[in-house]
Amino acid sequence: MTIALYMDVHVHRAITTGLRLRDVDVLTAQEDGYRTANDDRLLDRATEVQRVLFTQDDDLLVEANRVEYLPL
Repeated sequence: MTIALYMDVHVHRAITTGLRLRDVDVLTAQEDGYRTANDDRLLDRATEVQRVLFTQDDDLLVEANRVEYLPL
């Protein structure tokens, strides 16, 4: 199983490049047209495109905890 990543705008390009060199499926917010989107919109967008949001923002944990999850 491969994990597809959605990179937050604050992730250094070197990380994205390194992952791509290792054949990791990466889409950046910039490439997707979400360069100026706030954290809650980036989290929603990553979900829409079925990717895991990769971020280095400490404050995103607060936003992620606001999401109500449904039991599987």
